[in-house]
Amino acid sequence: MKAAELSARIYEKIPFETIFIAIFLVSLFLRLWSLDLKLFHHDEAVHAWFSYRLLHEGFYVYDPSYHGPFLYYATAAMFQLFGDSDLVGRILPALFGASLTLMVYGIYRLGYLDKTQTLIASLFIAISPDLVYFSRFLRHDIFQLAFTLVLVVALLYYARTSKVQYAMMGAVAAALGMCCKEDMPITLLIFFSYGVYLLWQKKVQLPSTWKRDVGVSCSLFFFIILLFYSSFGSHPDILITGAFSAIEHWTAMSSQCRICGPWFFYIILMILYELPILILAIIGTVQFLGKSEGTLLSIGWFKKHCRILRKEPSLAELVERSSRQLKRDAKRDRREEFFRFFIYWMILSMAAYAYIGEKVPWLIIHQILPMIFVATYAMTPKKAIFAVVASVFLILCTWHVAFVPSDVNEPIVQVQNSEDLRTVMALIDSADHVVIASSNYWPLPWYYRGEKGAKLAYYGKKLDESAVLSLNADLIITYDVESYESLPGYEKQTYKLNYWFSFSDNEDRLLEYFIKRDGTMGSMNIDVFIRARPTGSSVGIQKPPQ
Repeated sequence: MKAAELSARIYEKIPFETIFIAIFLVSLFLRLWSLDLKLFHHDEAVHAWFSYRLLHEGFYVYDPSYHGPFLYYATAAMFQLFGDSDLVGRILPALFGASLTLMVYGIYRLGYLDKTQTLIASLFIAISPDLVYFSRFLRHDIFQLAFTLVLVVALLYYARTSKVQYAMMGAVAAALGMCCKEDMPITLLIFFSYGVYLLWQKKVQLPSTWKRDVGVSCSLFFFIILLFYSSFGSHPDILITGAFSAIEHWTAMSSQCRICGPWFFYIILMILYELPILILAIIGTVQFLGKSEGTLLSIGWFKKHCRILRKEPSLAELVERSSRQLKRDAKRDRREEFFRFFIYWMILSMAAYAYIGEKVPWLIIHQILPMIFVATYAMTPKKAIFAVVASVFLILCTWHVAFVPSDVNEPIVQVQNSEDLRTVMALIDSADHVVIASSNYWPLPWYYRGEKGAKLAYYGKKLDESAVLSLNADLIITYDVESYESLPGYEKQTYKLNYWFSFSDNEDRLLEYFIKRDGTMGSMNIDVFIRARPTGSSVGIQKPPQ
């Protein structure tokens, strides 16, 4: 049975739109359900704190260490509307992540994807472990990714309609993407280079209004960037120094190998979390390249055998064949060019992030998105069945990384704050005076913001024993590597501050780890010194239940 016939039978029983809406609802559910299940990651706490400070103090100045301004202004607005909390801080990332599924439908409406490809692409986006996890995560990347796909949709609509509003839509998306993170230029360069190729090969033609459209779009693009990076006019000096400081900072960070890894770092993560998508993308790429070569071979074979048999088609036959072929080729060529672009985007983005020294898990989503579309190329019934069945693997991975409430041994959760901190914060809540004698204390400034933080004193380093005792604190918190063996009058407890996947502890059991996802984790620990309760006294800190 042909793919078209099988698809038609399925859509007769269950309408295509019904299936798509169901997938979107799944996407929305996976991103919004129990959104505050886990404590903020270290970076999330920092981003939320800066947003809180922007809201209450009106202070924000671009610093490349903490990326672009869009997240802070958007999150501050959410805090103003709904209050400041972990849940509210993650709502926008979740909604932006779910919007990726809806944008697939826009591409389908243009005819670049058939119904089966649309459903498989939207399904993969809905349940991808990386896309789900980082849609439940207050970082810049999911915003940047959503703006990137909006840009793709806008460019496709502009190419088909030549309407200036789509050019403006693309400019807004590109500008807001630039206001998210410093790696957005990588994506823009990939898109621009492919656009140059299309023009050079005369595969697209610019409309007669292209000069006006480019002028309007560029003006809008730079206006939005200047507005955000100048803090809406409060810091115009950043417009001169910002780009240079960003280049200097991230070049230095990459060369220092601060968070480095092998060039195939992201391929390992894809095998761990996105294996079905990776397999189908490899197959799709091979099929695409093979199909192009096969077409050339078949044409050569036809010409050769026409010469051998000395048969020449009549002029009427040639005209009829050409007319039919042109109609078929127009639609097919448009789709082929669409997939050629996504293969190009996928390969270049993988190469770029393999080259960049900083290897962090959230950067994988910029490679996964084009890969998902490549995975849908030539979606035969067998491949579609494989995609649906293999989705079980994706769902299991998603469940483990996003919905298991305890600490999990996964590379995706790099430097995640430990659930042990809930116990530590319960101790802080029952204390009147808390001393933080360590430089490692995030996310405490976020969780004890405003008046709640009055009881906490941050010293940023280990104090002399006599000095720390003279502070008469109910609770003393230190970094366990720079701590005290004991303090008179205090009981000592050690807790995990944050944790990460430890390759050295699991390198001898990689296959076992791949299946079980367990084992030893690396961690940064804190010592908590609790003032001992005098014998027979009810005064003191109440220890939370273990």
